[in-house]
Amino acid sequence: MTEQQGRLAAYWERQLDKLDEREQRRARKLPGWRTRKRRRTLTLVVAAGDAGLIVAAAVFKTTPPWVFFVLWLGAFVVGGAGFVLLRILTGRISGGFSRLLDEREREWRHRITFIGYEVLVYLMIVAMFYAMAVADLPEGGWRGAMMLSALLVTGATIPSIVLGWSLPDDDPEDFEEGMGND
Repeated sequence: MTEQQGRLAAYWERQLDKLDEREQRRARKLPGWRTRKRRRTLTLVVAAGDAGLIVAAAVFKTTPPWVFFVLWLGAFVVGGAGFVLLRILTGRISGGFSRLLDEREREWRHRITFIGYEVLVYLMIVAMFYAMAVADLPEGGWRGAMMLSALLVTGATIPSIVLGWSLPDDDPEDFEEGMGND
């Protein structure tokens, strides 16, 4: 290994250690919410936010502008807040590097990544057909672009939604052990 490669490897090790420390701090947040019931509630909130974005995109340029902005902004705030909380509760599986995951977490991550990819592909096909359907209508390009963006955001949230819905409750003993390592 050259000197430059060695420095680069050391740099990445330091960055991964920082990410691991950040994840340890995040794992201590919201201890009372780390149940399947809470995660499933948040998945429904995120799904409602996604549905709101899709509805807002569907009514874009067909209703008064304030209707679109209220729907879009409301769905964005609700879905975004739910998504951030869900990412905290699903932990490093949804966003960590493979090195920081154990075998079980790595397997979960591979599964949800594949599911998310498949759903995103199907959503992009729906967006393509929607864009073709509205292409000849007034403001068809804008309407197609808004639907594309709404479906893209929806596809990006699918892995967290699947994790939030399907992960079992956290083991309280593991959580308590993590709390005592300060």
